[in-house]
Amino acid sequence: MPAHMKMRFAAFALALLAATPSVARADATAFLGRNSADDKRAMTRGFAFGVSLLIVGFEFEYANSSEELAEARPSLRTTSGNVFVQTVGLPGFQLYATTGTGIYRERLGNDQETAALLNNGGGIKINIAGPIRARVDYRVFSLKGNPRHSTVQRLYAGLNLAF
Repeated sequence: MPAHMKMRFAAFALALLAATPSVARADATAFLGRNSADDKRAMTRGFAFGVSLLIVGFEFEYANSSEELAEARPSLRTTSGNVFVQTVGLPGFQLYATTGTGIYRERLGNDQETAALLNNGGGIKINIAGPIRARVDYRVFSLKGNPRHSTVQRLYAGLNLAF
């Protein structure tokens, strides 16, 4: 191969490498929050694990709240897969919007409903120190099937570890 062809090939390979997106980033969040439906509020806890490619990412999330028979408040367990878009390059924080689908199980005494769910929401991740961030998230869940409450809102805060 002539020298000028080798130089062109090397320049093309270098340009292709520079144009390739950076390595995927991942993070994990443990959170506590509140689910609310009508006038009923329940403590919820859960975790999320996400992978992002610069602006777009994917997340798996699990959350659970306990039932309260005396208040006729059902337990709610949600598991969802989400797609999100996020900001990049902002100093000290990152905003995101998310949408997803999954399944839920609602239980109160002997009554139980398991069906599909849709969720939409967003939040912010705030840098604390190194890879540790605070995360605040708001979601609206649309529960399919025959739940006691077809729309549930959730607000949570948690610790997020980026790696």
